[in-house]
Amino acid sequence: MSKQLPPSADWVGHPTVDAVFDVVRDTASEVREALPERRAYVEGHNPSGEKVRAADEYADELFCERLLALDSVGSYASEERQSAQTDDDGGEYHLALDPLDGSSNLTSNNPMGTIVSVYDEPVPTTGDHLVAAAFVLYGPNTTMVVSDGDTVDEYLIEDDGDEGRKLLREGLTLPDDSTVYAFGGRRPDWTDGVTAAVEDLEADRLKLRYGGAFIADVMQVLTHGGVFAYPELADAPEGKLRYCFECAPVGFVVEAAGGRVSDGYGDLFETDPDRLHQRSPVYLGNAELVDRVEAKLS
Repeated sequence: MSKQLPPSADWVGHPTVDAVFDVVRDTASEVREALPERRAYVEGHNPSGEKVRAADEYADELFCERLLALDSVGSYASEERQSAQTDDDGGEYHLALDPLDGSSNLTSNNPMGTIVSVYDEPVPTTGDHLVAAAFVLYGPNTTMVVSDGDTVDEYLIEDDGDEGRKLLREGLTLPDDSTVYAFGGRRPDWTDGVTAAVEDLEADRLKLRYGGAFIADVMQVLTHGGVFAYPELADAPEGKLRYCFECAPVGFVVEAAGGRVSDGYGDLFETDPDRLHQRSPVYLGNAELVDRVEAKLS
């Protein structure tokens, strides 16, 4: 049973970071409400060459305006912007967002999310500079998973009440018994190593759970145990997901939940990106499974 947090409860116990997540919580509710009327694609593409929906633009503008208004935020970067937008006052935190992860699911009414990264230096930078991370999942319910790097908590986001949230799971950790796996990309495009890794996982009778939204697939892993990957591909060795906006913050959460994140050959956080929209292969979940994947790739 969920319990209502007292009014004084914090997200991560740091006032300036908590203020960021308060804005994310309130804005996420508005983003969700606006989704049905913003399904259409708009002209142009984002900096990664992907088509953009009206919902992507709307979410990005809303989060940018509100988060940059915080004194503690020095810059805002997102998948929808060529470069980071800075604040003249120069706050101590630098945010990197995927405002609407999985927006291709909008027309089919499948889950989507918002990924929020709080860095202590401007992006691009390594995952070692993450202070906190969170993601919102727009599923049957709107939930928000938050981590300070030590613990992971999951909240139900509500429109009513002073706090607008209920604690669903405190100290969330990956189950020891893994049951699911999800690998992105087309099987014909996988490298031999990735194919071997999947065959090894399937031999353990893990269940395939892949829905086309990073956050939704990761929540399957966090809830049931297992491994998610958007791997290297034969024609795309960097994979698909962006390091600063997706791989590093979600890996940060998974490691705080007792798991592991890798680029396939070692610690993902050792990657030092030189481009804001740089991509990286990512493998995350139960440490034993990530280790097994690495062994097949090496």
